[in-house]
Amino acid sequence: MRVTVLGCSGSVTGPDSPASGYLIRAENSPPLVLDFGGGVLGALQRFIDPGDATILLSHLHADHCLDIPGLLVWRRYHPDPPEGKALAYGPTDTAMRIGAASSEIGGHIDDISDVLDVRAWEDGQAVTFGDITVLPRRVFHPPESYGFRFTSSTGAVFASSGDTGVCDAVYELADRADVFLCEASWTHSPDRPVGVHLSGTEAGRIAREAGVGQLLLTHVPPWTPREAVLAEAQAEFDGPVRLVAPNEHFQVAQVAPADLS
Repeated sequence: MRVTVLGCSGSVTGPDSPASGYLIRAENSPPLVLDFGGGVLGALQRFIDPGDATILLSHLHADHCLDIPGLLVWRRYHPDPPEGKALAYGPTDTAMRIGAASSEIGGHIDDISDVLDVRAWEDGQAVTFGDITVLPRRVFHPPESYGFRFTSSTGAVFASSGDTGVCDAVYELADRADVFLCEASWTHSPDRPVGVHLSGTEAGRIAREAGVGQLLLTHVPPWTPREAVLAEAQAEFDGPVRLVAPNEHFQVAQVAPADLS
């Protein structure tokens, strides 16, 4: 698998990054786009035709889905439109929420079924896209939200925390993953609200206890000091750890798991 960072700014678009969006590719699989926040549609055009993408939404906060209405315009009005509908997975109310955002009239729901085949995630029910199998798990975040475990046909594992607080599901997703993409929205403090986001300390601790091969930190808002989040994670996890940036590419290959002793 190859992962391309389309955007990684947390909660809002940043001065140098779109909001959340990641392109995941493998041989014999359609291009998968994990989340579609503000600015992702433009970034995606650097790498693939957006009309070819299969969409995977972790949840429906604006910073993870609100470039989808632009994708609808792309698929409806492009002079050389793609054939058929794009497949999109998301929480149970995805079609209604995106339809409300796309509507031309207040109180109206745009019927997006002309261009998107929208399906709902089922917690713990894996979905296969060619050579990639995606396992969604419900995580600890205010709306219906999911983290994911992507497994290639070669056995390589890429895990994504999604937006979450500390919970059993995020540990299960990260368990011995070769690459773990983990949100770290703030620095560690006892006054942080429970069940919303992770600190750099918590991200590093999960990576260490789950025995991941590499930790990639993401979803840092513009107001959070990135280097402080990185330092927290490095203090907890002695494996490779870095902050991601837009347009970066990461190969996901099997590595020896970290020592859990």
